[in-house]
Amino acid sequence: MIRKIDHIGIAVKDLAATKEFYEKVLGLSVTEEEVVEDQKVKVAFIPTGDSEVELLESTTPDGPIAKYIEKNGEGIQHIAFKVDNLEEKLAQLKAAGVRLIDEKPRRGAGGAKIAFLHPKATYGTLVELCERD
Repeated sequence: MIRKIDHIGIAVKDLAATKEFYEKVLGLSVTEEEVVEDQKVKVAFIPTGDSEVELLESTTPDGPIAKYIEKNGEGIQHIAFKVDNLEEKLAQLKAAGVRLIDEKPRRGAGGAKIAFLHPKATYGTLVELCERD
């Protein structure tokens, strides 16, 4: 079962400048940052009530975020929904014929287990499912 919107991922070229905007102009606070090596991304977490904004900056020119920005420009890259049991949800989706990017969970930022659904299966939006303890 999907519980809530967990976070919205925003692809950015310059994490420092983007953080400054969110903090100084919007009055929000970055609570922590993390590098996820296997995804080639640096993440800044901005809590917004019961959900978060995640600012995503590529750590390499060939990383997924860099490629996304090259193709689409900066902006919303994905929306993440929190689920109770990620493995079970992935099995349900696969059985229903939904195209998955990840058939098994992997480690994401903030210690979450994550998996992505293919945008062609979700009407053009990259959807992430995540499970947090």
